[in-house]
Amino acid sequence: MSNIYESAANTLGIVNSPCLTKVELRVACKGISDRDALSKPDPCVVLKMQSHGQWFEVDRTEVIRSSINPVFSKVFTVDYYFEEVQRLRYELHDISNSHNGLKEADFLGAMECTLGQIVSQRKLTKALLKQGNTAGKSSITVTAEELSGNDDYVELGFSARKLDDKTVMNNLSPVWKTFKVSFNTLCSGNHDRELKCTVWDWDSNGKHDFIGEFQTTFKEIRGALDGRQIQWECINPKYQVKKKNYRNSGVVILNQCKIIKMHSFLDYIMGGCQIQFTVAIDFTASNGDPRNSCSLHYIHPYQPNEYLKALVAVGEICQDYDSDKMFPAFGFGAQIPPDFKVSHDFAINFDEDNPECAGIQGVVEAYQNCLPKIQLYGPTNIAPIIQKVASSASEEMHTKEAMEYFILLILTDGVITDMADTREAIVHASHLPMSVIIVGVGNADFSDMQMLDGDDGILRSPKGEPVLRDIVQFVPFRNFKHASPAALAKSVLAEVPNQVVDYYNGKGIKPKCLSDYEPSKTFSP
Repeated sequence: MSNIYESAANTLGIVNSPCLTKVELRVACKGISDRDALSKPDPCVVLKMQSHGQWFEVDRTEVIRSSINPVFSKVFTVDYYFEEVQRLRYELHDISNSHNGLKEADFLGAMECTLGQIVSQRKLTKALLKQGNTAGKSSITVTAEELSGNDDYVELGFSARKLDDKTVMNNLSPVWKTFKVSFNTLCSGNHDRELKCTVWDWDSNGKHDFIGEFQTTFKEIRGALDGRQIQWECINPKYQVKKKNYRNSGVVILNQCKIIKMHSFLDYIMGGCQIQFTVAIDFTASNGDPRNSCSLHYIHPYQPNEYLKALVAVGEICQDYDSDKMFPAFGFGAQIPPDFKVSHDFAINFDEDNPECAGIQGVVEAYQNCLPKIQLYGPTNIAPIIQKVASSASEEMHTKEAMEYFILLILTDGVITDMADTREAIVHASHLPMSVIIVGVGNADFSDMQMLDGDDGILRSPKGEPVLRDIVQFVPFRNFKHASPAALAKSVLAEVPNQVVDYYNGKGIKPKCLSDYEPSKTFSP
């Protein structure tokens, strides 16, 4: 069983895609063993990343002389992709005083993990493993922090005093409506970037009259947050040249400055949000007899079937964001023991009170073990499993202790036969902390599935109620038959970060445990 799991997992590769954000990684070690009894080690940490099965050096820290508990000042900056498994390796070396190379250095231990594991815990501490994967007394701690992005918004409100007699509605001292602009659009993240502001007398015929202009920076504008009133002389360059006694064409005043924090996906993940990953597998008769090599459920001793490939590709990523690594796994469309009645939401480990499996490999084993015990049947109804997970997500909404977001992965080979109920279930689930990923296995006609994906229009329930937000992603597996499982995972998971942010920001829910974020400030003179 483990061979099939590993063969599917090991084919994961790096997929080129725009990174979600950049992450800074800081490193410290503790209890480094003394190789030389007469002196303390001179440690250096090398960061490597895996690509196509090979380790490549990303960067390395400085060498700290004579230290058994080094805290390195070097900060590693890496691109973060939620939808990829990014494998990292930290190697600790003792660099002698005579050189700074690694060829003559003593290897003190290594630690391997994924970037997802680090960001989901924010601070990851593990033992350093020596040759032969034996754990010593030394450990390494990696701390992650998202590199501040430019997703925040700035809300500004201006007024003016004694403008030249050209302004709107003959008002020489107008107060303009406040407006919002993204920090990125305003100054591309550069606080010292020069901003040119112009004032015009608007005219309905489009022939607006120029009044004047002034220059400033976001750094100067931000000064209003500290309680200072800021104003600028509005200058018309032509008048400045022609008129000897010209002072200005009025004064522009900053009345309001407000920074609106837009929390990111990593804000929520690092703030303690857990991804609750659930799997639902189609066991309808259209899959074919699992004992037949033509069946979509056939268990080949060396090559995983499409169900396993999709399960491992998506599950390997989601598991990094679940602290207990216990995943509920259900089946639908089969006759199950002991009475062999059809069920559309049965636990594949046959423990209805505890349908959770230990890790993705546990789900794989439960799937393989249940196949000989059930009778594939039908029809293909997926509303019951969506409703089951939605019920858990609904309970989470009323729980203050933990922040949880639910991802339901549905693997199916056929056309949905309860489409009306499924639409109703998805519309209801769109109000909850939940996303639904559907992977179509096999060569069936999945055209009806596209209507569930919000990309093709607004999904409505049979009663006409629209979805609150797009939570469904449908992908046919056949589009990825000649690609790595990583490409499939990238496609089906790429929308999840935005779906998480849309839900929590829409509800006005701030990340927990993030005391270092500066609250919004407003200044009104």
